[in-house]
Amino acid sequence: MGKTKHAGPMKKSKIPAPEHWVSPVPFGLGKIKPTHIRDSFKTMWENKDNLNYAKNIITKGVCDGCALGVSGLYDQTLTGPHVCTTRFNVLRLNTMPAISEDILHADISELKKYSSTELRKLGRIPYPMIRRKGETKFSRLSWDEAMDTIADKMKQLDPKQYAFYMTSRGITNESYYVGGKVSRFLGTNNVDNASRICHSPSKTAMKRSIGVGASTSNYQDWIGTDVLLFWGSVASNSSPVSTKYMLEAKKKGTKIIVVNPYREPSMDKYWVPSVPESALFGTKVADDFYQVNIGGDIAFMHGIMKHWFEMEEKQHGAAINHEFVQEHVNDYELLKEKVEAQNWEEIVESSGVSKDRIFELAELLANSKNAVFAWALGLTMHSFATDNISQVANLALLRGFLGRKHSGLMPFRGHSSVQGSGEMGADPFVLPGGDFKGENISRIEKLWGFKLPDWQGDIVGVSLENIMLPEDNERKIKMYYMSGGNFLETMPEPDFIEEALASLDIRVHQDIILNTSTLVEAQEAVIVLPAKTRYEQEGGGTSTSTERMVYFSPPIDGNKNLIEEARAEWKIYIDLAKRVKPETAHLVDFKDADEIRAEIAVANPSYDGVQHLKKQGDVFQWGGAWLCEDGLCPTPDGRGNLIPVDIPDLNKKPGDFYVTTRRGKQFNSMVYGETDPFNRAARYDVLLNAEDAAELSIADGEGIVIYNQYGVFQGKAKIDAIAKSNVGVHFPEGNFLLPKGRYEKFAGIPDYNIAVKVEKADRFNARKDTKYYEKPIEDLEMAPPS
Repeated sequence: MGKTKHAGPMKKSKIPAPEHWVSPVPFGLGKIKPTHIRDSFKTMWENKDNLNYAKNIITKGVCDGCALGVSGLYDQTLTGPHVCTTRFNVLRLNTMPAISEDILHADISELKKYSSTELRKLGRIPYPMIRRKGETKFSRLSWDEAMDTIADKMKQLDPKQYAFYMTSRGITNESYYVGGKVSRFLGTNNVDNASRICHSPSKTAMKRSIGVGASTSNYQDWIGTDVLLFWGSVASNSSPVSTKYMLEAKKKGTKIIVVNPYREPSMDKYWVPSVPESALFGTKVADDFYQVNIGGDIAFMHGIMKHWFEMEEKQHGAAINHEFVQEHVNDYELLKEKVEAQNWEEIVESSGVSKDRIFELAELLANSKNAVFAWALGLTMHSFATDNISQVANLALLRGFLGRKHSGLMPFRGHSSVQGSGEMGADPFVLPGGDFKGENISRIEKLWGFKLPDWQGDIVGVSLENIMLPEDNERKIKMYYMSGGNFLETMPEPDFIEEALASLDIRVHQDIILNTSTLVEAQEAVIVLPAKTRYEQEGGGTSTSTERMVYFSPPIDGNKNLIEEARAEWKIYIDLAKRVKPETAHLVDFKDADEIRAEIAVANPSYDGVQHLKKQGDVFQWGGAWLCEDGLCPTPDGRGNLIPVDIPDLNKKPGDFYVTTRRGKQFNSMVYGETDPFNRAARYDVLLNAEDAAELSIADGEGIVIYNQYGVFQGKAKIDAIAKSNVGVHFPEGNFLLPKGRYEKFAGIPDYNIAVKVEKADRFNARKDTKYYEKPIEDLEMAPPS
């Protein structure tokens, strides 16, 4: 697809740039800032029982934290070593010893007193275990007993009645591939992964707009582009090393713009620990913030385009790249008609941004030769997320910001190799190398040597709901096989999720640690299997970064706290296949990791090259430096599609607030601190606009209640720079306000934003017995994607 190859790491600028410093006072004294250096020493102390192995993981392994793709201490963007706190935070998962047996086999009521954070710190799962219905403790099993119990149950069930799920805690492409292949071999299409609940709409939107479901550009394109625009992304928090790229970009004259309801402090000012001048004096990251309403992005982008068309009226070519549009883009007139029909009042009201401010950004983009648009969960976790992202693509296509240096569309991924999960086929809509349809099905059947199930599998949210279907329903899920993940802390309506998990006949948790969901009962048994980490996987493993770099991570020896009975995840899947269908299991057997990579290269032709990755530092980028190079898209006609979208109706009544969830000092739902180091918000603090607080007579730090017909959240007001009539709470604490069953219509991500009321706690508590809230009517809820 791409013709140009990535050139490898660039040299960093050695010249200090005082104009970007936060303050001449060293180390940010007197300012709220993260304590990176102190945290690094804390990491060393935490790993003191296994320090040499910890050092080898950092210097030889591919980071299992974020999706930047740092291999050892180096990446493909900038020369020199990179380290970050996210990586240090997850390090202990790989170095810690087993949980002590007296805690592990304690009464379940004792274990249930621990939070997921405390359970994680207890240590690793040492051996297979079972807790049958009615038992109050886990008991030890042999691997044979555990796998036979699972296999026997699978043989009794229709394949529509079990589901597989694979999270993104350092799982390798090899495990995703084998997991996806084995689930289909066993006859089920109910296989899904963690990208469903983070970036699935990015893929659906980009495929319909430009024909590809991955970042079209590189991190190097940030450095020297005219504008780097982040939509609903706190890149500095999810991927701290990216701040180093941002500093380099600023030194080359790049303007960094953030569009987000909350003025995220870490996108405002950051102290980059591995850049001496920034560690000392800090870096002013964003040049400007546009504080849109939650869900107001589509209107905001309509405003930008509307102003572009107004500029065009005065002077042809003032805002639209007509040459690019004529050669490479469809439906220009259709989009123009849709945008011009919008009135400014609606645009301003929905977006929450004034007309003058919209003009300002529209003109900046119209006068820029290049721009990179990056986005994250602020655009993806909505019921209209695919439209959000196609609207970003509309902006890029109108200006020709695609398929070349310093320009492109970048879904900013959070987790290491979550990009690879769908590309390996661990997804109900996708097979390796393409969608689950047409010629791709016959191609994969020929390669694999067996027929694929001919029914559409369900996404994770729906498969969890299907546990509660009546007994005679053929899609009632009776067994769930999970590689990692904690649905109690990632899905809306946690009380329902707990009820569903407890209603399964058998639940399998293949993991390295316990979490709160592991402790929920089941109707027959809960089985726990100890997995190896990516650094223990025989033959090494690969992971795919946000910019499509496929990195090889070698096996790392010398673990003093080795879990003798842990097994590589891909090997466990093959063992399962051999027990359920022994006569044909040779079709999914692999003798080693090299053999898996050789097959991946054929199954997904983009990954041709993965078979040559053998040693530490080996890497290749699929698709070349830029996808859609020279404006040629892999769509049927080779052109990008402009997609007219409507401004969504948020069903917001007068006096309603809109709530969104955010992350702070955490890795997905794994919390690493009770206080966010950037704004000092505690886990139950509610971010509230000062004007809203004044209208409601709420003081900073006062007890408040956020509620709707689905749940009640009690917390403390934290008056902060968030857009008016919007509130922010931490994820997963705020998930009790979110109902199940509301999915984005194309990608199936649950909606994580909702209307709420906000009140002082004492007022709410004084009248809660006299007021009731209407329960929602099931028929009116949004249906999942078909």
